[in-house]
Amino acid sequence: VDIGTTTVSVWLVDLVTGQVKAQVAEYNGQIARGEDVISRIMYAGKGNGREEMRQRVLDTINKLIETACKRVNAKPEEVVKATIAGNSTMMHLLLGIPAASIRLSPFVTAVNHLPLMSAREVGLKTHPEASVDCLPGVASYVGADISAGVLSSGLDVSEEVELFLDVGTNGETVLGNRDWLVTCACSAGPAFEGAGVVNGMRATTGAIEEVWINSGTLEPTYRVIGSVKPKGICGSGLISLLAEAFITGILDKAGNVNLTATSPRVREGAHGGEYVVAWGRESESGEDIVLTRVDIDNLLRAKAAIYAGFTVLAENVGIPLESAAKVLVGGSFGKYINVEKAVQIGLLPDISWERFEFLGNTSVRGAYYALLDWRKREQIGRIARRMTYIELSADNTFYEAFTSALFLPHTDMTKFPSVAGALRR
Repeated sequence: VDIGTTTVSVWLVDLVTGQVKAQVAEYNGQIARGEDVISRIMYAGKGNGREEMRQRVLDTINKLIETACKRVNAKPEEVVKATIAGNSTMMHLLLGIPAASIRLSPFVTAVNHLPLMSAREVGLKTHPEASVDCLPGVASYVGADISAGVLSSGLDVSEEVELFLDVGTNGETVLGNRDWLVTCACSAGPAFEGAGVVNGMRATTGAIEEVWINSGTLEPTYRVIGSVKPKGICGSGLISLLAEAFITGILDKAGNVNLTATSPRVREGAHGGEYVVAWGRESESGEDIVLTRVDIDNLLRAKAAIYAGFTVLAENVGIPLESAAKVLVGGSFGKYINVEKAVQIGLLPDISWERFEFLGNTSVRGAYYALLDWRKREQIGRIARRMTYIELSADNTFYEAFTSALFLPHTDMTKFPSVAGALRR
């Protein structure tokens, strides 16, 4: 199980063969009470909020377990073992542990390493005596999802310095190799997971996953997961769309929509300027699928936070990003990102494309490895203890880097020579 701030993922595994029998995911039920961890911690601190938040995420997990079991004609009671990864706040809220200290200086967790528990104790609707192993976290904003992610990425055994990015709501970054690991996190928000975007959605059937815009006519071409009528746009589609709109002149560096463009797709909408990706006659809902100014602002803040996070981390360690042998990108949609488009919006550094590896959901994969192999489980524990955490909220350089990155692709174009070249063409 991977409990993300925005998305919860569950894999159903045959413990004899190691085969993954079913994979399911759904938005975290807690999202109704706040899109980020801070708002959820605050809600949990009021009245019966802590128990409500616990029940909301349990309902999400139990529903996913039931769905996964139905797919293979099994019963939830047949599930006898579970490993759970998630960020520190999600782990606290799952177990009903007070999380207020995470958001208050000096930003510490109540617990990072948890004992083995039973499903009955946790509240999972599996076999009541099933063992539940909540994987270890590192600090307030770097949790078990990153410990598991580092394991599945192989960063902790690399001889060369590599950069690991978790492109999600909390934008965690790890830099290092087999000898040392440093980490940080920043609040990127849920935009790249499809939340907080008018027509955003998870990367499931019906999601537009890539967009191309003709520079002459400004007409789009898009690819939809499942080759059906589009329902909305997922994270990879939003990255692609934002980049194409910028390169073709629909958007300026600040993300403003060019309303003088001669295309019916560029128009004034309820939220300011917007671009129509799919007309209502093309979509499943019968309504236009659009990219609005509010969406653009949310996406710019998300990409700026992630970019600022890993650049400040590299500066603190004294290692230029260009010297990283690999950039390992994880996240619920990480394996679908178009490198060129991600660089064009300033989400990823402008380095050789061959250095990027897209790994998908590294958190749930790390939990899968720990489920099947006790040696991998012990390795995750060692990874969590080895990581040195840097608190960005105490670092003024992060806010400066964040502000500079709030543009397409950045205020300093010398950092993005390939994008400058594309704009000249």
